[in-house]
Amino acid sequence: MDPEILRTSFAVVERRAEFALKYFYSHLFWHHPDVRALFPLDSPEDKERQRDRLFTALALVIARLEGPGLHEYLRDLGRDHRKYLARPEHYTAVGASLIAAFAAVSGSAWSSEVEKAWDEAYEVIADAMLDGAGQAESQGEPSWWDAEVVGRTGHGDDLTVLTLRPQRPLPHVPGQYVSVSDPRLPGVWRPYSVGNAPRSDDTLDLHVSLVEDGALSPELVRRTRTGDVLRLGPACGRLTLRTPVERPLTFIAAGTGWAPVKALLEQLASEPGPYDEARLFVVARDTAYLYDRAALGALRTRLPRLDVTVITPAPGRPKLQATERLLTALGNRAKWARHDVYLAGPPGLVEEITEVLPGLGAVPDRVFRDDLPPTGRGRSLGTGEWLLRRPRPRWHHSPGRSGA
Repeated sequence: MDPEILRTSFAVVERRAEFALKYFYSHLFWHHPDVRALFPLDSPEDKERQRDRLFTALALVIARLEGPGLHEYLRDLGRDHRKYLARPEHYTAVGASLIAAFAAVSGSAWSSEVEKAWDEAYEVIADAMLDGAGQAESQGEPSWWDAEVVGRTGHGDDLTVLTLRPQRPLPHVPGQYVSVSDPRLPGVWRPYSVGNAPRSDDTLDLHVSLVEDGALSPELVRRTRTGDVLRLGPACGRLTLRTPVERPLTFIAAGTGWAPVKALLEQLASEPGPYDEARLFVVARDTAYLYDRAALGALRTRLPRLDVTVITPAPGRPKLQATERLLTALGNRAKWARHDVYLAGPPGLVEEITEVLPGLGAVPDRVFRDDLPPTGRGRSLGTGEWLLRRPRPRWHHSPGRSGA
């Protein structure tokens, strides 16, 4: 399996993503009409979201081919895909149609060598995903959890914290996320970080930021009420505290990235073992978006050695200044090589800060973040091209860590 062949080939395919997707679905539904129900494609928006989800998911896998954690990521993905009622034969069908579509749109760039690389890559992907799904099933894990909305707290017009009580306990570790679906929008799932450490009553908090043209967030923010029932996928993600805590800790939370960081801080506050030192940077695009201040104050009381820095633009200044102020604040701190860093927030900011931290002395292997499953949002640059020539987006123009 040659990662460079896969990257180069994928960049070619991505430039003809629309045609590739049409060919893929035509091939799949012609040869396997029974899988049609698994793919909601009732509108142009549905088709665009499916295109972006497919290509973004492949891009995430390709980006991880030479790095650690690929198998664990794919196992989690397969475990999570049980919510779509995917079976082993579906993986085989999708793989055959996917490679057929890639060959059809690649023209002279397709060869037996490229086909072999994709055959091998898809076999790795499918085997790991099926392994994760099979293990979850053998342990009696449901495909999803039904969860009642038992609390709803609004913060302005475009941010809501929903408190859910699953009908059966949903195991999770602080820092993880769950996929969420509303039965009124069948087939639409979006990832949201759990905003609390595990509780005795099994309730979960989800911090939902409104994305005006999002597929799910308008429903959750504007129309979901106490008593409604949502569906939750299994807890996934690796933005979790490395225990025991052996080094100083830095937490960076932007926007609704506060949710997983809050859960990590609750865990740190509840553990009996001491921690050396910890520092927290809370970033918001405007003072109006500094929500959950009471919880932050309570955590500062419980964690007396937690140094907190709150960053917003100066009054009347553009949102972009929050990023600049954060970079300045990070640059003014020392001893980065000693710290484990936990980073959560909108994808653009997370990417930018991840690139900056090693220059300040942070050890790349100790900068922890999550790549959430793709939500199907549009892109200004093709995913394959992004892998070969990464941009440096500004976080204020990207959707938040929580799903759309």
